[in-house]
Formats: sequence, C-alpha cells, structure tokens
Amino acid sequence: MTRPVLKLKRVQDTNIEKGSTVLVRVDYNVPLKDGKVSDDTRIRETEKTIKYLIDKKARIVLIAHLGRPKGKVDPKYSLEPLRSYVENIMGAKTYFCSDCVGDVAREAKSRLGDGEILLCENLRFHPEEEKNDESFAKQLADGCNYFVQDAFGAIHRAHSSTSAITKYLPSSIGFLLQKELEYLDKIVTSPQRPFVAIIGGAKVSDKIDVLLSLLDSVDVLIIGGAMAYTFLKAQDVNTGKSLVEDDKVEEAKKIILKAFKNNVELLLPADHIVVKEIKEDAKTETTQSMAVPDDYIGVDIGERSIAIFGEKILMAKTIFWNGPMGIFEMPPFSNGTFSIAKKVAEATKNGAISVIGGGDTINALKKSGVKPEEISHCSTGGGASLEFVEGKLLPGLEALSKSN
Repeated sequence: MTRPVLKLKRVQDTNIEKGSTVLVRVDYNVPLKDGKVSDDTRIRETEKTIKYLIDKKARIVLIAHLGRPKGKVDPKYSLEPLRSYVENIMGAKTYFCSDCVGDVAREAKSRLGDGEILLCENLRFHPEEEKNDESFAKQLADGCNYFVQDAFGAIHRAHSSTSAITKYLPSSIGFLLQKELEYLDKIVTSPQRPFVAIIGGAKVSDKIDVLLSLLDSVDVLIIGGAMAYTFLKAQDVNTGKSLVEDDKVEEAKKIILKAFKNNVELLLPADHIVVKEIKEDAKTETTQSMAVPDDYIGVDIGERSIAIFGEKILMAKTIFWNGPMGIFEMPPFSNGTFSIAKKVAEATKNGAISVIGGGDTINALKKSGVKPEEISHCSTGGGASLEFVEGKLLPGLEALSKSN
C-alpha cells in the first residue's frame, strides 16, 4: 500500500531546554466509576514520554478528554480523579487545574516548577475543541514552548488539540505514538507472511472499509462475532435470530467476492454456541454446522471454529486482531474469544508479530488471562488503528507533518 510520506519529528530529537513548558496531548479517556479508574493502561502507556520530559527538567502540561460531555461542563467527566494516578505512576508532583484555558490555566502553568506536572480539565468541556477552533488552540498553547502529541487514540479526529494546535507551537510525537506507528506501519506496508487478520465485533458497517483494505494485503481473513452472521446470510446460510445487518448483506457479498479474486482465504465460523435468550444463565447448545437453527441466537464460536481459526493463527508470522468472537462479557459466551486470545499469544511466543486494537478486544485479552506483554503491541486507539490500517491519512498526523 502506498502511503503519503509524513515528516514527523520525535520528541527525543527536539532540543527541550530545562525550565521549558511542554504541552502534551495524552489519551486519558479511561473507564471511571465513583472516582476510581478501573483500567489505568492508557495513563501507564504515556509514562515513557512524561518521564523523559521530567528528566529534561521540563514543566509538563497535560491535556486530554474524557467521555462525551458535548461541550458542556459535566462533573462526571472531570479529569480531577486522575491526578493521583498520574502522580503515582510518573513519580512527580502533579497538580490539577479546573480549566484547560483562560486565566486559571495561565496562572497554574506559571506556577509549575521544573519536573512538575499540571493535569488540565477535560478539553471537551469546551465546544471549540471538537470544532478544531484555532483561537481555542492558541489559548491551549498560551504559556507553553513546545507541543508533544502522544494521544494516538485521538489523532483520527481534527480537533483543536490534535490539529490546530500544531500551528502555534513547535510540535513532535511522543514515545507512545512512535510505538503505535512503528507496529501499525509493519502491518500496512511490510507484513511478514503468512499475514492473518481476525476481525470481530457486532457490526459489519463499522468495518467495511478496513475489511476491503485488508484484502489487499492479508493471506487469511477470519471473521467472527455478530458481524459473521451478515456474511453467512450473504451466502444463504440460515442465521436464526442472530444479529444480521440486512442492509449490509450486499456489502458482505462484495467482500466475499474480493477475497475470492485476491486469493485470500476467508474463514467464517464453522459452528456456533447458540441460545434462545441472551442471559447469563441461558442454556447453551452447539450447532453441528455453520447454520443457526430457527429461534436460536448465535453468541459465540464453537470448538470446531476455535480449532480451524487457531490452526491458521499458529501458522501466522503477522497477526492483526480487532473485535471479539462473541459476547465475551458473559462467561457462558466467552470461550471463543478467550481461546483466540491464547492462540494469538502462543503465536507471538513462537515469533509472530501480533497487533491488537480496540477497547473490547484488549479488555477481552485481559479477562482471558493473557498478559498484554505476551502480545507484540496492544494499540491504545481502536478507531485510529482501524483508520490507519484502512490507509486513511489521519488528521492529527497530517497536521504534525505540515507543521514540520
């Protein structure tokens, strides 16, 4: 795949002086309930960049978003509970500012000491952020000397903190973003073969473009999850009461045809775990074929599918996985997804390069007992990683390239 050449400056190639104020865009869109972070992975992933700046005796200003407050102040989306997590992980004095722009932010920045951190309030409390407003970006840049982009999960959006900001400060990319691009670029431009892609989840509509793009580079495409039923219906296989996107059946047929023309082995579930009602204590049955009986709902892949998919995964040299194989959140329907996670980890141990993307997929990985370090790379940006693999030029990367 031919991609535009991007001119991206790395933070380690930037001459950041002691006492400089560095604005860092991070992706701290973490699960938060009752003031507690249930998964601090995204905070920990920025540790290398932030500690590098601490060692440089820089004054670090962190900006991020949380949830979708729709341009209004909403206490349940406040970043304040994250302050203590940042301080503990980074090992540096960390302050919280009740806004990301204006007099209060300007004053808080001016009070920072060398090697200290300021975590600013949710960017999306301001409607200007998602409008890529330049005057808002200029306010974010106020009092800062450099900008470091380390929020891979946000760079597929043209927002003030990902795009317009690069017009006002010398800009570079942090270590997390460098790692994301390194692994995803291997998937897109020079995958070792055989290259196996595993795509699951609920909806075909979310992944049509990435499926079409992958068919230009993969050797094997495995499709699971609820989206598989749309593909089965496209081949006139009975799907019972399983989730099917009827308006995407024709698109599924096009994908199947392209796989055939490109000599890509496209695998769909050979059997299914089925129930009459989706609930934790539902009685499960296993089909003996690809077909789902009338009055039944497919909720997971069966043992035959696990064996067939697993064989292909274990022979792979490159693996890209996005989307679970079933409703893994419910224990009776988790075996398929967890088994695939273990096969990907085994293949990685045997030398394959594995990249996993998407919040559900990474959540499933952790629940399966597989440790993130058993995978080559767990991407922090689900939508961004899919769009990158599709071949799209991500607005945040384009803005950084133009600024350099």
